[in-house]
Amino acid sequence: MGEEAATWHYIVAFVFFLLLGAAGHVARAVFNVLPDRITDRPILDLAISDGYDWTDHLFRTEYDEAGYYRLDSYRNFRNACLLSGFGGIAVMLLSDGASIAIAAAIDFSLVWLWELFLYRWETVSFY
Repeated sequence: MGEEAATWHYIVAFVFFLLLGAAGHVARAVFNVLPDRITDRPILDLAISDGYDWTDHLFRTEYDEAGYYRLDSYRNFRNACLLSGFGGIAVMLLSDGASIAIAAAIDFSLVWLWELFLYRWETVSFY
């Protein structure tokens, strides 16, 4: 591993951050016990609700009629993925240590996957 992250590291990291955003979207929708929106007034929800914040208000996050985060909303999915993706790339661009660590993790993961493939190829048996 060199001293810096290459362009393809950023592309792989962006895809990984998009997948993390999708997982975060599903986790927020499925594992949320209490509703995020309690009232019909966004400013009041910002003050009294634990799950509703300024980013939800700015990006117009969609909720169902009971106040829960909607799993089937394309806007919610898009917001979660893009915020995670661009946030992760921003951290990589602004911090040399983070970009080097993520690039090293990507390199290690690719070597591990290749060695796993070779091991599986050597131990395959046809019965």
